[in-house]
Amino acid sequence: MSTAGKNSLVSIITINYNNADITCDMLRSVKHLSYKNVEVIVVDNASKEDPTEKIMNAYPAAKIIKSNKNLGFAGGNNLGIKEAKGEYFFFVNNDTEMTPNLIEGLLDIFEKYPDAGVASPKFHYYYSPDTIEFAGYKKVNIFNGRNSMIGCRTIDNGQYNKVSVTNYAHGGAMMVPAKVVREIGLMPEVYFLYYEEFDWCEQMKRKGYKIYYQSNALIYHKESMSVGKNSVLKTFYLNRNRILFMRRNVKPLPLFVFTMYYTFITLPKNVFTFLIKNERDHLKAFWKGLQWNLANHKVKNI
Repeated sequence: MSTAGKNSLVSIITINYNNADITCDMLRSVKHLSYKNVEVIVVDNASKEDPTEKIMNAYPAAKIIKSNKNLGFAGGNNLGIKEAKGEYFFFVNNDTEMTPNLIEGLLDIFEKYPDAGVASPKFHYYYSPDTIEFAGYKKVNIFNGRNSMIGCRTIDNGQYNKVSVTNYAHGGAMMVPAKVVREIGLMPEVYFLYYEEFDWCEQMKRKGYKIYYQSNALIYHKESMSVGKNSVLKTFYLNRNRILFMRRNVKPLPLFVFTMYYTFITLPKNVFTFLIKNERDHLKAFWKGLQWNLANHKVKNI
């Protein structure tokens, strides 16, 4: 049976990286939560400027953990986990803003579904608040290693107002029981940025847990505030980690299919696109992502 309680301590863990003002907006939204038994942990991933004063002004009860280097998404969250005292960990992007009943909705999943390993809320775009970003995830395609969000960029008319099992949690807001983390282990830090939550979900599924989308919990997302929507960093890690995820999480035959598709379609298509757009920095980043996998060929399935 589920051990979820109506007053369980929830550790809200977020990462700040050179975006203290955005982080503070999120922290101010925590004050409006109707669920009060929370602790807030802010992991600062070696920002250029010390965010302590701004964070304390926005949310005086926050616990700030300062890393002396940028540990990435997984590493930063893992640092927060090690200091967290809650029965549930709520990992949330700093570029989100919460709605009052968010925590209750997510906890409800663990009360009703003992097989729940992680739960994510419905996402709306912050700057287009009636538009859905996320109502679950489709499965990663074995050909191209990509997937898409269910309901993305559609007006919310209640069409996804039903709890459902989905393929992956949304890394921007996901609640995980502490007991699941103790069993599965910490987030895989090999990714640094992107795909780590997908890999973590795959680890949970291999242990018999399911991934849930909770329609009765809503969060607003400002989207790509830390790395930018068209950053070279994003190009590198998306390409590197797409290949890495497939290597770690698919069986030999689909991995062979992916490798052929990548070699003869994805690779030439991206090279051509970057050259046409004269985005040579992105082309270099794309190649580096491939080269990393070739150089680290022993990082395989767990």
